[in-house]
Amino acid sequence: MLNLNDMAVFTKVVEAGSFTGAARLLGLPKSTVSRKVAQLEEELGVRLLERTTRALKLTEIGATYFENCLRIVSEAEEANLSVARMRATPRGRLRITAPTEFGSLYLGEVVAEYLRRYPQVQIEVELGNRVVDLIEEGFDLALRAGVLPDSSLMARKLASESVFICASPAYLAAKGKPQTPDDLSGHEMILSPASPRSHLKLLSEQGEMTSVAIRGNLRVNSLAMARDAAVAGQGLVALPEMICWEDLQKGRLLIALEGWAPPGSGIHAVYPSPRHLSAKVKSFIDFLQEKLTPPPWKRI
Repeated sequence: MLNLNDMAVFTKVVEAGSFTGAARLLGLPKSTVSRKVAQLEEELGVRLLERTTRALKLTEIGATYFENCLRIVSEAEEANLSVARMRATPRGRLRITAPTEFGSLYLGEVVAEYLRRYPQVQIEVELGNRVVDLIEEGFDLALRAGVLPDSSLMARKLASESVFICASPAYLAAKGKPQTPDDLSGHEMILSPASPRSHLKLLSEQGEMTSVAIRGNLRVNSLAMARDAAVAGQGLVALPEMICWEDLQKGRLLIALEGWAPPGSGIHAVYPSPRHLSAKVKSFIDFLQEKLTPPPWKRI
């Protein structure tokens, strides 16, 4: 099989008019240049150059071959340049998956601003709370909230957030405020992605960990719906800071359990591999981290 590098060396020899000149242009020893052209002639079974002590001259076959080589080498160089340009400049389709609540609250404005900065990128966002198989389903990037499961994927933390046990002022006035983790078992708990099971792990401000039994007659798969139900007085709820910070600020919700909270989590960018990370993925992760520093839920 013919070597494209040998063809490129041949074109440089013809353009330079000598093996010495081509060697200087290519940064190779003259002997290497001469050997590569000889190998090319041997593989083709023809003589491409007539060599004299004073000059090189293309044979008739060599002249035709040179024109074809020049076109092929130019196209190969252009292909390499196009890859380099794509690596340097964000462009192409970027497929992202993100949690419904985070995407609805924070991604729209970020994506619009990113596209103004990088107009050669086309973005597709799929919002949902299922864990997507990035490689199998063809996604470039996942944004995930909470504690990440062990996996072979790479992850970069974009923002941290606390999780609180909250309730409405009306609920706490009617049912009383829990004083210890064990008191939670006597309260109605809204079960959600932040507290999906019958037991809830809590961490004290001093670093002590405990697990308490919880119960509730409302279970939802949406943090936003769990928050709204808590505001309406349905019961206690565990909520990430990004979901409840505005309600806490405006008094629609209160922190129901002081000194204890579910372990904090965060927002992560997850992607298959850091090797050959495309410009569109890297630039979007960098841009999103810029917009989440500090996070909107920390700006109060």
